[in-house]
Amino acid sequence: EGRIRAVDLNFLARCGYSADLSLGVNDRTMFHADSSYFYPDAVIRSRRLKTDTCSNTAFRGFGGPQGMLTAERMIDAIAITVGKDPLEIRQLNFYDAEHNLTPYGMPVEEHEVMHDLFGQLVESSDYWARRDDVRDFNNHNAVLKKGLALTPVKFGISFTLKHLNQAGALVHLYTDGSVHLNHGGTEMGQGLYQKVAQVVADEFGMTIDKVRITATNTSKVPNTAPTAASSGTDLNAMAAKNAARTIKDRLIGFLCKTHQCGEEAIAFQDNKVFVGEQQFSLAQVAKQAHLARIHLSDAGFYATPNITWDRDSASGRPFFYFAYGAACAEVTIDTMTGEMTVDRVDLLHDVGHSLNPAIDIGQIEGGFVQGMGWLTTEELVWDEQGRLRTHAPSTYKIPAASDIPEDFNVALYQSRGNPQDTIYRSKAVGEPPVMLANAVFCAITDAVASLNPGVVPELDAPTTPEAIMKAVRSIRQAQAGARGAAE
Repeated sequence: EGRIRAVDLNFLARCGYSADLSLGVNDRTMFHADSSYFYPDAVIRSRRLKTDTCSNTAFRGFGGPQGMLTAERMIDAIAITVGKDPLEIRQLNFYDAEHNLTPYGMPVEEHEVMHDLFGQLVESSDYWARRDDVRDFNNHNAVLKKGLALTPVKFGISFTLKHLNQAGALVHLYTDGSVHLNHGGTEMGQGLYQKVAQVVADEFGMTIDKVRITATNTSKVPNTAPTAASSGTDLNAMAAKNAARTIKDRLIGFLCKTHQCGEEAIAFQDNKVFVGEQQFSLAQVAKQAHLARIHLSDAGFYATPNITWDRDSASGRPFFYFAYGAACAEVTIDTMTGEMTVDRVDLLHDVGHSLNPAIDIGQIEGGFVQGMGWLTTEELVWDEQGRLRTHAPSTYKIPAASDIPEDFNVALYQSRGNPQDTIYRSKAVGEPPVMLANAVFCAITDAVASLNPGVVPELDAPTTPEAIMKAVRSIRQAQAGARGAAE
């Protein structure tokens, strides 16, 4: 039927000459070895191997991409073997209301979101009609072959080392109505500063030009956790919100006492404070509060609730929630050269209630392209002395503008909001989009498999032209062998 009954997985990791971040990366690989699929019985092992190569640090996704790609590869192998479309096998094995416990014992609480999001992309990408078109194309072309795949993403959000799930922020409100903000997150182009500034501005009802955010500094916010695990906004924006809310509550208390009114009569909006029928500028209120010796500064703090993980017993709840997504990719391969192009991509991703749709869409686009590079061109090569030879752009091929599909469709899933109490019910968007690129690998698998239906291609990642030619050769050898046996 194509339904998974049991899974036995062994991950072997080349960790280099030192442990570095290998523990956390390999643990997350194991956490994501289920991708979006229910395993009734599972044994998942990981061996962290010391080798004579350079030490390895973490890549965006922190081991999650490797675990999820394994699951998608397994789904494709099942589909090819039983002669069904991979999409059917994926939907058949999804987590659902009856089958919602991960191999590490955490329930998948939003399985209905995954089903709904995936179903929407099946429809909006016109998957089944395009499947017919791909089949027709392959029947009429001997050299060029097309492949099509639609894959899901379910990615856990939180550090699996519990003590890292905390953040601090320092907020000052000045008597001119402006705010100085500092927090423990590092801006690296992902838009973290913008999002946190938006949150603080929203709390005070001010325009964002009134918020000045300064570079992360441990003299202002000590003991900062890494800006990683897609938790930068979740942690730091909530800490900043808590600080801003504390200052705002002090102002409300002061105004209630001064104007003899209840809290419901006070509102902060458009750089103004409304007290019943009266209105004041925020600067006026801040100055009055300062003269009344009200403290206009606070060091906010946030610690992610409801997460526990005992590594020795492999039990608990390592993630606060899951982020979901889906990607549909169509590719064309040249079976004479191994060259490949991505013709069209459709992405639908769950960010909860988006704090900034422009930033989130940019993260999704960038994450997908980065993942596509990891799976198609970015090959690591070591020499006999264990030295990394692909060490610079001259020897290591990353995606260029010409590699991005011309037909590139990205949309945010219309979410009802994160059911967990995150910042404004949003969801993280840093790492999950990388795994959307699994669709490209699976589409290439589909294209190669069309050469000899029923035979699983021996396709390695990254799917360089050499890897594609190797897979094509193995398929044709199997085909020739079967033909010879029949004769």
